[in-house]
Amino acid sequence: MLRWVITFFILAVVAALFGFSGLAGTFADIAKFIAVIFVVLFIAGLVYNAITGRSANPRL
Repeated sequence: MLRWVITFFILAVVAALFGFSGLAGTFADIAKFIAVIFVVLFIAGLVYNAITGRSANPRL
């Protein structure tokens, strides 16, 4: 998920360099949205691990 944030950030920078301000803003908004989802899921995983004492992804 973090790779998607970096990808959209790079696309936003490239679009801004070429003068596509609307497209750059859209890419930046998408990157922010995915970053927020990443942080929420990361915190939820930390809380789950702290409460149960085990990993959210058990070994197969």
